Amino acid sequence: MSQEQLNRYFSDWTEREAIAEAMIPLIGRLYRRNNVVTSMYGRALINQSVINILKAHRFVRQIEAEELDVHDTYPVLETLDRLNLGQAHIDVGKLANQYNQVRDEQSLEDFLREAVNPVVDRYDEEAKAASESETKDIVLYGFGRIGRYLARILVEKAGGGNNLRLRAIVVRKGGAENDLEKRASLLRRDSVHGSFRGTITVDEENEAIIANGNYIKVIYSDGPDQVDYTQYGIDNAIIIDNTGKWRDDEGLGLHLKSKGASRVVLTAPGKGNIKNIVPGINNDLYTDEDRILSVASCTTNAITPVLKAVKEQFGIVDGHMETVHAYTNDQNLIDNYHKGERRGRSAPLNMVLTETGAAKAVAKALPDLDGKLTGNAIRVPTPNVSMAILNLNLEKAAARDEMNEFLRDVALHSDLQKQVDYVSSPEVVSSDFVGSRHAGVVDGQATIANGNRVVLYVWYDNEAGYSAQVIRLVSEMAGMSFPIFPERGTAADH
Repeated sequence: MSQEQLNRYFSDWTEREAIAEAMIPLIGRLYRRNNVVTSMYGRALINQSVINILKAHRFVRQIEAEELDVHDTYPVLETLDRLNLGQAHIDVGKLANQYNQVRDEQSLEDFLREAVNPVVDRYDEEAKAASESETKDIVLYGFGRIGRYLARILVEKAGGGNNLRLRAIVVRKGGAENDLEKRASLLRRDSVHGSFRGTITVDEENEAIIANGNYIKVIYSDGPDQVDYTQYGIDNAIIIDNTGKWRDDEGLGLHLKSKGASRVVLTAPGKGNIKNIVPGINNDLYTDEDRILSVASCTTNAITPVLKAVKEQFGIVDGHMETVHAYTNDQNLIDNYHKGERRGRSAPLNMVLTETGAAKAVAKALPDLDGKLTGNAIRVPTPNVSMAILNLNLEKAAARDEMNEFLRDVALHSDLQKQVDYVSSPEVVSSDFVGSRHAGVVDGQATIANGNRVVLYVWYDNEAGYSAQVIRLVSEMAGMSFPIFPERGTAADH
């Protein structure tokens, strides 16, 4: 290869790098001023580095056969920035590709005005309404694996005019004198998810953690009914209980006895009459009268969207679900007493066969599958990212390529886009999915199809993906529903 060719490769890279760099202030201004969340074929652009923005463009080649050019997307962002937009979720990549099909027929501005018309020139009106409205207070009851990831998401989303505000965390007093610093340190550094993206300081005098400017009061309490939130300026708060200790109406109802608490969300399967909501699937079950809701389990959230899509397109006679699950906090590091069967054996040294209620729980979100699914779980020596294996008998036969193409379209174009992702690389392993905020990621390379029988492999980050689902439900409870552009279809449309 000649020196001229080598120089051309590098010159092209630096030019694209410069354009991606110029995108960052546009993405940031749309987010923080207009509350417009931008993405690239479902990949968020908010708070991303230059390299990550370029990688998002590169990702598009898996979908549209060729990489999306920053020369196409930058003008889209630039024009959107001038349209005085109201709040929305906008997929810049999809709009850019759509415009490429009609660029000879109309100007970019005319195309975008038409494509996002409902939110054009809505900023002034919405900014005035926002200034008069109150933020929605959020309290995390418990600060373990899920609690800390929820905190990361809430702090991250606070920068765009998002009305969800993490106001406090509630924990029991630890044994260390520097309890507050220890909890802040666990938020700051994570062995699985890496360092916190931002700055964290500790206000020892007022017992608070300040994360990216968000003042988070740390409240020490021995019970859910023993807190007066109003004395901290917190009122009408949504309490997210991620302890797993209370799972029925009686236990979780204790939260509602605390002054300043209005609703409770449980980050575990609920018992009794508590509604188990899988965001994107059975949100319609939620009403304003509901005071206690569950977001089911991470596994239920991972498999239910995929099952819904497959059921609507091909029909499901019956099936079996096996989850290969990362070990959890309730297991022992070395062999020791545990009330559960097999769970007393060392988690990092063994595969541990255990039960899962996820298969039965699916029926609460998809009643048509009641009694049709069985399930088991194998806990394996990895701290995060799990896999669900769905062995299904279908009503309608499907070839492997047909099934994969359908699920790929579901991930890209349907109303399940936030829940279902799709990957076709033959080289991916579990660590590649750390940080994925989709409920589940279908591994197309692993799909097996034989007539009416299909086996699907679904990866899921059982911490990040599940936490994102929790926030989706909490956002809906807080009345925060943004229009999406381009509009998505339904799974059955693809």
